[in-house]
Amino acid sequence: MANEAVIIELLGNKGEVIDFTCADATSISKGTILKLTTPRLAIASSGLDVTCGIAAADKLASDGAVNIGAYTYGIFDLKNATSSITTGQIVSLSGANLIHTATEAEIASGKGLGRALEDMASNAVGEVLVAL
Repeated sequence: MANEAVIIELLGNKGEVIDFTCADATSISKGTILKLTTPRLAIASSGLDVTCGIAAADKLASDGAVNIGAYTYGIFDLKNATSSITTGQIVSLSGANLIHTATEAEIASGKGLGRALEDMASNAVGEVLVAL
């Protein structure tokens, strides 16, 4: 995968990692933004998804593991996929590991990922406070 989140600072208790289930056959890279599905199952994000966090470690396909830890509280470098983002705006997913300025509807439906800590031009990387 590309454009994985890069840890700038883990907040709380080392990023407030929460365990989720995942399929044994799934491969997920550390830093991948994870989509929440039911029942408490994490998969790699692919678009405008409800997120459950950022993968805390690599998960290899068919390695026997059926759990993955997700950071839920920290500051990460994330890539902006669309038009500019202004400091303080809430961001949500725009594609696999990509963000954009969240709409009111996205925020209301729980799709907000975090708050931009700096201005970001289109296609640029910037710091985002992720607090899920």
